[in-house]
Formats: sequence, structure tokens, C-alpha cells
Amino acid sequence: MTWTNPTDPVHNRRMSIVRSPDPAPGFAPIAPDAAGMPLYRAVRRALLRSIEEGKLPPGAALPNETDLAAAFDVAVGTLRRAVDDLVAEHILVRRQGRGTFVATHTRDRFLFQFFHVERSDGLREAPAVELLSFERIRMDEDAAAALATRAGTPAFQIENRLKLQGTAVVHDRIVIPAALFRGLTEKRVRERPSTIYHLYQSEFGVTVVRARERLSAVAADRAIARALGVPPGVPVLQVRRTAIALGGRPVEYRVSTIVTTAHDYVNQLSRPS
Repeated sequence: MTWTNPTDPVHNRRMSIVRSPDPAPGFAPIAPDAAGMPLYRAVRRALLRSIEEGKLPPGAALPNETDLAAAFDVAVGTLRRAVDDLVAEHILVRRQGRGTFVATHTRDRFLFQFFHVERSDGLREAPAVELLSFERIRMDEDAAAALATRAGTPAFQIENRLKLQGTAVVHDRIVIPAALFRGLTEKRVRERPSTIYHLYQSEFGVTVVRARERLSAVAADRAIARALGVPPGVPVLQVRRTAIALGGRPVEYRVSTIVTTAHDYVNQLSRPS
């Protein structure tokens, strides 16, 4: 048996290699048999949990693929498939030559993922948003059902008029739970530097990742007609949206009324890979 002097510098160098810092701290190995699902989905779930818990906040960079795969004790291909899923859901974003990051809400992302109105000739641009009203309300039955709560729950209601090419095209009525957005004021809504989803994310930690929508044709009532400058009773498109945040929680109920005289509602569909 050979005795090693702990003060020997060569021994200390070896020990420092053994005790080197974890290149991807906060991520634990995933046991294949314990996952109860395909391994890439278990990795996806672990990454998503870290994002939901704030361990990977908006804008944070993921460790490189090799280190992260080693931390999860999976193949790089398995990790990459999990990351691909989250990129497809716009939860992560890849930036060429820089790495993979937790997605943040930007004007471009809003236009691409959540705004589907464009001119009939295909011109798509970000709308000019005009705040019409901001008030505290009690949710009606429709909003409460969409947000999985009880009618009468305290909420904020925001009404906006959206203009495209200088013409009023969309009226939005937005209802959000007051408990999730404590401290929200009309000033903060009016003076936000980017989209309202960016405001939710940056100031309240609420990250919208997807939405459910129902579309129907209706006749414009007097209030909508006045806001959009059309005759009462004119046919308009109504879109009822429930926005879903990380963790599957509904956080916003929005009713959008759209004048389709010169604009269309356009949604690009794709098959799951």
C-alpha cells in the first residue's frame, strides 16, 4: 500500500480535479427507469420545472449541451430533443453562435406568436395600441370560467384600441386576476416600454407561453362600434382568448373584436414533429 502525502502538490492537483465545480449546477441525473416516460420528456420536464421555479429566469442562458447532458446523465441527443421541444413552444430560444436562452417577450415575438391580424394583401405589422380604460372590476361568469375561478373574483380590466395603417381595426377587452398582478396601475400599463406580455413577465413573473382561442362572427354593439368607428350591427370577428402561463395556469381572458373590411385573421398551422 502506498501512502500519499496530502501536502504533496501533485496530490493536491489531483484532488482539485476530482472536486472541480459542477459545470451545470442545480440539475440532477434522471434515472431512466424512474422517469415513467420517454427519457427526453423527463429532461424536458426537468428543464421546464427549473424555468417555472425561477432557477432559469427569462433571458438566462442554459449551460452548454455537453455539460447539461452530463448533469442529467443522458446522451446529448436526448437533451437536444428535449430542448427542441421547448424551442418549438417558444419557451427557449436559440441564438446563432451564442447558445440557448430562456425566451423573453419582445415585440417581434408578440407579432409572430400572438397577433394574427394582417392586411388582406399580406402586410403584417405591429399595431399602435391606445389605452381606452383601466379599472378594477369583479369578474363576470365568462372571465371567471376562462380563468378557472369564481364569478366576482377581483380583477383588472384593460380596454385597448389597436390601429393598423392608421385605422382602428381591433378592440381588446382584457381581464386579469388582481391577485396575480398586485400593484398594477394604469400608469404602468400606459407607459410600458414593450408589449403587455412583456410587462406581465418582467414585472410580475408571469410568462405567457400559449393561448386557447375561439372565433365567432358577431354584430358590433354600440360600444364596440363607437370604439372602432363602424356602424352598429356591422358584422365583426370576435376572438375569445385565454392566455396560459408556465405551469399551465390561465392568467388572462381577452375578447378581441376585429373589423375585417380590409384585414384578415391569419394563423399558420403546422403538424407536430
